[in-house]
Amino acid sequence: MPLTHLEHFLVQSTDIEKTKNWYVDVLGMREGAHPDFGFPVHWLYLGDVPVLHLTQGGADVTEDRLRYLGQQSQASEGTGVIDHIAFRATGLATMIAHFKKLGVAFKERQVDDQGLYQLFLFDPNGIKVELNFEATEAKGRRAEVMATDYR
Repeated sequence: MPLTHLEHFLVQSTDIEKTKNWYVDVLGMREGAHPDFGFPVHWLYLGDVPVLHLTQGGADVTEDRLRYLGQQSQASEGTGVIDHIAFRATGLATMIAHFKKLGVAFKERQVDDQGLYQLFLFDPNGIKVELNFEATEAKGRRAEVMATDYR
């Protein structure tokens, strides 16, 4: 059940266009492809890797965003705008069994058009952690939440 690498972080912003432009203009990231989640997002890339995800934050997020991602903070500035950190992982069945043995709560989600099966859980500080597995590891499983459910 090893983690292989940090995959991305998600920043919630009340002005995702301004935030996107800052990361593109100031840090040289480029906007790239992303799944259609049914709510506004931008994915910013370093090379071919989408390292920064942006979405609407604050008090006025869409219902689709709340249903799919949830929202732990309505902060619109400071470190509270980082919604979650994501890691690529392998060994989905082993990881699920490990979590159940430890009594660690998690939610299963799937992004159909990316071939990812996801587990979301919280660390002791309330930080949301996303683990992304190849969807092929999820044979016979049905995620509680599917991205296509909100389109």
